[in-house]
Amino acid sequence: MATRGRKPTIAPAAEPEVLDAAAEQHTAQALAAVRQDATAQALAVSQHDAAVRAVAAQVGYQLPADCTDPDLIQRDISANMRRSVEACLEVGRGLTVLKQACQHGQFIARLEVLGLDRYVAARFIQAATKFSNVPMSAHLTQAIGTQSKLLEMLVLDDEQIEDLALTGQTGELSLDDVATMSVKELRAKLRDARAENKAQAELLAEKNADLDEMRAKSKLINPPPPDERRAELLQEVSTHVNTALGMLNGAVTQSFAVLADHDAIAGQDSLQIMGGYVAQLQQAILQLREMFDLPDIVGDGTPEWMRATADDADLAAAEA
Repeated sequence: MATRGRKPTIAPAAEPEVLDAAAEQHTAQALAAVRQDATAQALAVSQHDAAVRAVAAQVGYQLPADCTDPDLIQRDISANMRRSVEACLEVGRGLTVLKQACQHGQFIARLEVLGLDRYVAARFIQAATKFSNVPMSAHLTQAIGTQSKLLEMLVLDDEQIEDLALTGQTGELSLDDVATMSVKELRAKLRDARAENKAQAELLAEKNADLDEMRAKSKLINPPPPDERRAELLQEVSTHVNTALGMLNGAVTQSFAVLADHDAIAGQDSLQIMGGYVAQLQQAILQLREMFDLPDIVGDGTPEWMRATADDADLAAAEA
């Protein structure tokens, strides 16, 4: 007798309502992820835009069409690449803002499009920075006259440039001298003016040193109270620490950034070298900590004894 085969078992179809709910949940999650990404991107764009506008305001650069787009800034620089002083300063301002507007490693590529050597661009930026806080009157602009003279005047201190702008004279250098001299003559005159300013600064420093020595002798004869002396020492320590931090956050960080930009263009890698320098800094910090048995302060940097004192004062104030 033949055995009948079993019919295959067919799984029941999922309810349409269940499928619709799962699809809706998946769609909602995808839309939420898209919105989150869009929000993060918008925040990043907003922060970048604010940083570019801050640099533009700092150097007095008028953004083209009030826009932070690097392409528009680059076109504006091209339009200003003439030899007049105002145009040179505007080029420098534009380059300063363009550098801020560019992503890491893109600034040098845009300089190549503009046909600007990076060192020439650095001089334009230096000029824009130095003259950004000086009232550029028509008299001063006409006296400088050319790009060559403008770049020569970068050797002057900020105070000397301000004196020229406000009074037309700094030391033995006048605006008439700037206007009538050749570039070579102006270079020699500026060298003399800088030497004169340096001599005056050294004389002032010598007088201040003499005064400091007199104050030191006076303190030996009549030493200040312990609390006053401690305040002076703390101020001295604070000054030295702030100077070190300024160098670290300023010159050291800037030199690392310049080296990184160069490596990005040249296809080189200096990370090991920079890491070695940072290791030296870290070692110096560790030696200070070990030398004076310093506590490892974390958080806001407030020592425990100061925190306890502040807590006691708050408690006393609350009880009062």
